[in-house]
Amino acid sequence: MTKGPTTRFKVEVLDGDRTSRREDVVVTEEPLELRLEWPGRPPEPLVVTMRTPGADFELAAGFCLGEGFAIRPDAIRTVAYCTDVALTREQQFNTVTVTFDGPPDREPPQRYGVTSAACGVCGQQSLDELAERDYAPVDPVQVPVDVVRRLPDLLREGQPTFTRTGGLHAAGLFTADGRKVVVKEDVGRHNAVDKVVGWTVLNNHSRQGLVLTVSGRAGYEIIQKAVAAGIGMVVAVGAPSSLAVDLARRFDLTVAGFTRGDRCVVYSAPGRITRPA
Repeated sequence: MTKGPTTRFKVEVLDGDRTSRREDVVVTEEPLELRLEWPGRPPEPLVVTMRTPGADFELAAGFCLGEGFAIRPDAIRTVAYCTDVALTREQQFNTVTVTFDGPPDREPPQRYGVTSAACGVCGQQSLDELAERDYAPVDPVQVPVDVVRRLPDLLREGQPTFTRTGGLHAAGLFTADGRKVVVKEDVGRHNAVDKVVGWTVLNNHSRQGLVLTVSGRAGYEIIQKAVAAGIGMVVAVGAPSSLAVDLARRFDLTVAGFTRGDRCVVYSAPGRITRPA
């Protein structure tokens, strides 16, 4: 079966003049190959991403939405681990096949290749190309500033594996009054976002009125995935990039960065973060 989110190693700790040996827990990082198929076309590899095992089907579904392959809500028929007899059992649980009801909403490239856990494939797309995809407009959401400031702490409460390892990012979807909908962890920022968005796809859960919160910076690929999912606000613990701000302003999406304690910096559509009268 697939490995868990953590792996144990025996380590040596050098602390000043003292040396000790103990068992340590580190986050698991494994490759996941994503394959696509639809009637008339057998499964073909599309991309390999380095991820933390867990919520693999959600990761695959969220990736397909973000890349424009599954814009229609019912485009994905099934998501399953591969049963290719040529693969070992471990490889089978590191390979996921997404089956569409027909040709995808956007023609997939021949193959993306390998993407690390640090950099999303989606960043390869230009702003103009993204604007041409038939995404629904983002859903504007108004959130009180005190809720925005609390979201990173609420996200942190849903990160048990980070507590054990210190080596994971997280993404979460919350309502405008701060209620948690779903939180997922992964070694990659973009994977964590794909997992929470994919969870809404596979559970037929509305994304209307939700806020995406991320544990790190708000790079272009994070904003792109929010646009694809129709999410109108992204709250990040870290900073956005210039391209992320350009994209957010183009699609009228609110981005708040450096959200810590009583402070946040709003980079786009600031009027949707409401202040007390």
